[in-house]
Amino acid sequence: MNLPVAADVVRRRLEVHGVVQGVGFRPFVYRLAHDLKLAGWVRNDAAGVTIEVQGDPARVDRLARRVREEAPPLARVDHVTEHECLPADEGDGFAILDSAGGRAATAIGPDSATCADCLAELFDPADRRYRYAFINCTHCGPRYTITRRLPYDRATTSMAAFAQCPACLAEYRSPLDRRFHAEPNACPVCGPQLAFADAHGRVVPDVDAVVEAVARIARGDIVAIKGLGGFHLACDARNALAVARLRERKAREEKPFAVMAANVASVQPLALVSDAEHAMLTSAERPIVLLRKRVGADMALPGVAPDLAWLGVMLPYTPLHALLFHEAAGRPVVPGWQAAPHPLVLVMTSANPGGEPLVTADDEAIARLAGIADGYVLHDRDIVVGCDDSVTRALPGESGRGFQFVRRARGYTPRAIRLAVAGPPVLAVGGYFKNTVCVTRGDEAFLSQHVGELDNAPTCRAFEHAIAHLTDILDVQPALIAHDLHPDFHSTRHAAALAARWQVPLCAVQHHHAHVAAVLAEHGVREPVIGVALDGVGLGTDGEAWGGELLRADGTAMTRVGRLRALALPGGDRAAREPWRMAAAALAAVGRGDEIGRRFAHEPAARMVATLLARGVRAPRTTSMGRWFDAAAGLLGVADRMSFEGQAAMRLEGIAQRHGSVPADEALYAISADGELDLTPLAARLADERDAGFGAALFHATLVAALAEWIAAAAARYALATVAAGGGCFLNAIVSGGLRAALAHRGLALLEAQAAPPNDGGLALGQAWLALQSRERKGG
Repeated sequence: MNLPVAADVVRRRLEVHGVVQGVGFRPFVYRLAHDLKLAGWVRNDAAGVTIEVQGDPARVDRLARRVREEAPPLARVDHVTEHECLPADEGDGFAILDSAGGRAATAIGPDSATCADCLAELFDPADRRYRYAFINCTHCGPRYTITRRLPYDRATTSMAAFAQCPACLAEYRSPLDRRFHAEPNACPVCGPQLAFADAHGRVVPDVDAVVEAVARIARGDIVAIKGLGGFHLACDARNALAVARLRERKAREEKPFAVMAANVASVQPLALVSDAEHAMLTSAERPIVLLRKRVGADMALPGVAPDLAWLGVMLPYTPLHALLFHEAAGRPVVPGWQAAPHPLVLVMTSANPGGEPLVTADDEAIARLAGIADGYVLHDRDIVVGCDDSVTRALPGESGRGFQFVRRARGYTPRAIRLAVAGPPVLAVGGYFKNTVCVTRGDEAFLSQHVGELDNAPTCRAFEHAIAHLTDILDVQPALIAHDLHPDFHSTRHAAALAARWQVPLCAVQHHHAHVAAVLAEHGVREPVIGVALDGVGLGTDGEAWGGELLRADGTAMTRVGRLRALALPGGDRAAREPWRMAAAALAAVGRGDEIGRRFAHEPAARMVATLLARGVRAPRTTSMGRWFDAAAGLLGVADRMSFEGQAAMRLEGIAQRHGSVPADEALYAISADGELDLTPLAARLADERDAGFGAALFHATLVAALAEWIAAAAARYALATVAAGGGCFLNAIVSGGLRAALAHRGLALLEAQAAPPNDGGLALGQAWLALQSRERKGG
């Protein structure tokens, strides 16, 4: 029998928005209410979490404050709306109600690395989940990659096929258990199971999949391992023959592999690890972190990341990963073994043969990885959304300013980026390289996982699926679609098809304007700035190939106020893959075209290229900064050809890092009255330099000085003090760190990409931001 409501009792509804589903938020609220002796209820709904709480006014205030300040580790509370209600005669209990439906206005959290509590159980022989590869709780495990739609409940995930046993169900239903409503909750009795298949895809009966995988890797085999967002191809990173075999089978000639080590202590003999990098490596997101190699790293890991100064490293982030190292260590039970150095280092490279999308399904793996993998670790929990590993690097300098994305995917997708303006939903479809898509909802932007290059049909289908899944999971119907200016991109054509189907307008955005706008979007800047965009290529408003641009950006308006001196592309797009051709173009630009045939005599096409340059045929011009890096690499003999995008620039940066800094030479560049930055004097100097290390260091130092003077002149001309920098060239640590310091010395603030990659992986964010503002200016 309910008691009458006391006169001094209040009732309040709290609507909590943010990442608050699947992160233990409801049991957190339940425990708060229980501790504070408050009545009411909490439930998930499409908008987030709704709480109705009743009791002493001071205690209700305390709960409202603690909901904001003490949320669970994986939760993110964006805002809380409070409404006073009439007290109800419902007793003094507090309940967790079933989820309510409706139009989604919340977000699902990203996948998260296995927490310390689950790891402790995983390695405890007395625990019922000992060595169970799918252990998780509300503080860790899969989220985004298993979710089909919101609200985030078991029935809307790929765990719907697994009915919980009585023991798991008791945990799931207990508000005081850390597995309360942990949707992927399972155990060996009722949950997903591992299996090991041989090279032909035949499941090997009566074997422990972890034991078999470790044994196969130890003998030099390549094993395909199903993870959170897709399959990895794994081998022993210390085994030169195994690494070479993986390169040959995957047709990945020189592009660096990422590695996985047991812990930071195992990484430190191979690479330098700063405090910021340590924090990234051990974070719940567990990205691949680019670390500076130690001397001897290439000998210890032969063929893993040849000719580069950086090593991509990650730590185990699933129970299965942890079990591989546990098995290789002999299944230790002594405390502290997880922090001790371990000799095993695994190559862990994405299973995406031929540059196609990541393999996610068991049958697909056996079909597409045939001839590559010697065995397969499979399991029966479906991956709903493929999601590659994120790649990050610490921002240069000692300011502790955080990190920058090279690739934003697992661990971060679909975390929202807060915008400075709200508006109707926008879909932005990105570009051609490193494609991602972006969907806005209100004042939030949701950037998809990395899709890749839209140069093959499977990746184009993955791009279309990413759009469908993101709009579905956010429950939005875009009112506007933004795309790149280039008419031949698959993303542009698909945007037009969707616009016709949905009867919504299109918004074309210039490539480099989008780079700058992406930075402005994450920083919430709406006033005019000087934008500097340095990358490989993008179609300009004049139909030419741009890539080294100074822009005055003001809302949706953009004016080109500076550019790099253009270089010819002898042979067209082929020049972007063969730095010797760009070196030849630089020689021709300084009047030394007669040297091309002799200098590049080892290239069969050298004399033809010299002729093309002399006649100005089949040699379109570009202002691309990326091609100037290639020219420098070619002139210094660092790289004649590239087997992957950016290879020459990465080698050049590594050689400069190893050499050490040198003074800039301000006589090696010129800036014209109309804002053209001419680097041909620098190219002429490099053509005569025999010390590649010194030449690489001189190129970087002089480039930083030239860029700083060029930018500062434009900022003074337009009376602006803020600079936004975007484009893939800003992933060069020497350039970004040097420019930041040089501009600060001149009193200019530099805004850099952090919430999204500065490369084309962030284009969709910039497109969405500009499209959203265009609707605002038109009144919706």
